[in-house]
Amino acid sequence: MAHLDEGLTMHVAIIGGGYAGMAAAVTLAQHGIKAALFEASQTLGGRARRVILNDICLDNGQHLLLGAYSETLRLVKLVAPADAAWLRRPLQLHTLGGLRLSAPYLPAPLNTLLALLGARGMSAGERFRAIRFMLVQRRAHFKLRQDMPVAQLLAHHAQTAALVDKLWAPLCIAALNTPIATASAQVFLNVLRDSLARRRSDSDLVFPVRDLSALFPQPAADFVRTHGGAVTTGKTVEAITQTAAGFSVHGGNYTHLICAVAPYQATRLLAGLDELNQVRTLINAFHYQPIATVYLQYPAQVMLAKPMLGLAGGLAQWVFDRGITHHQHGLLAVVISAEGHHRKLAAAVLAQQVDAELRSALGALPAPHWHKVIVEKRATYSCDAGLQRPAQATALKNFYLAGDYTASDYPATLEAATQSGVKCAQLILEQT
Repeated sequence: MAHLDEGLTMHVAIIGGGYAGMAAAVTLAQHGIKAALFEASQTLGGRARRVILNDICLDNGQHLLLGAYSETLRLVKLVAPADAAWLRRPLQLHTLGGLRLSAPYLPAPLNTLLALLGARGMSAGERFRAIRFMLVQRRAHFKLRQDMPVAQLLAHHAQTAALVDKLWAPLCIAALNTPIATASAQVFLNVLRDSLARRRSDSDLVFPVRDLSALFPQPAADFVRTHGGAVTTGKTVEAITQTAAGFSVHGGNYTHLICAVAPYQATRLLAGLDELNQVRTLINAFHYQPIATVYLQYPAQVMLAKPMLGLAGGLAQWVFDRGITHHQHGLLAVVISAEGHHRKLAAAVLAQQVDAELRSALGALPAPHWHKVIVEKRATYSCDAGLQRPAQATALKNFYLAGDYTASDYPATLEAATQSGVKCAQLILEQT
């Protein structure tokens, strides 16, 4: 067991068993720190978790990873090295009846530039405008002097309305879950930089082949327990009490604490900790964006040509074939990101409209056997231009924040979550 400089044994509590909390616990376990983690739900994963429907494992939201998500992919391999956890494909963005873009197997950024040059569904002028935009941003190291909405940045670089609708807006919504009218251009450029302008493999599309709890949080809990730590589920932390030596959680005393819950949950836990009033002020300024996932179970012979296809002109944005990724044949997962009038529709009506859009895009389909609509009303914070996000280290000694909402180059993604958890653990390890 590690020790503090003043001779007290280090005891670490982690509140929250999502990707951020589990990343922190695993990193500490690697270095001999036996953390105690508390998760309110019976299922690990937070806002990226398993949902069971009639003995079928679904997810509360369909997630796609990128090759650039190095921390998440590293941690998954660490806790489950022998298991095939994902299906990896070179970048392909195919929208039915619209854009078709495929990256060749060449070094970055040449692969991206050639993908844009050969893209179908765009005019020659649109292709060259998109290439020029990427080249200008690369020369500027994808760095803005001052943040602005994505729409403003694209207008400044003469990206036409048609090009925005076909390419940039879908990419922004997919990456930031925020409409281009308000989305942070700097964060969007960070995503473009890391996924399209570094290594060729960074642009790969990485599809989980297990449910999101089984992908990382569940094997991570096994890893932590094997290394002497504790992971307790079904245990809601109602309050954090400061003590002379640190913090009290559920009657246990801890020298260090990592708060790894969603931001709207964190404000409750931070109440009464005066040193964290500024953090609460920052979090209270957040707005949130929903994500709806519409599952449609068709007969097993129904399948897509690719694991993921884009949809245009309707409510549905992306459709995933879980037969290809999860061996759940005939099961399609349709994603609708960010705010929109679909929020006003009843679940059955929304599923019916999405089914109609799939029929229009894919041709004749048999009737689905069942549907399930899962809406995360506060799936992510709204990644707006100029948004201030709290750091992992706080003004309260030995108190840390982990989560996709904390300071990061990335928007609210699994990668931002795992990076934050690892950062918190590293800050604690620096004291050993």
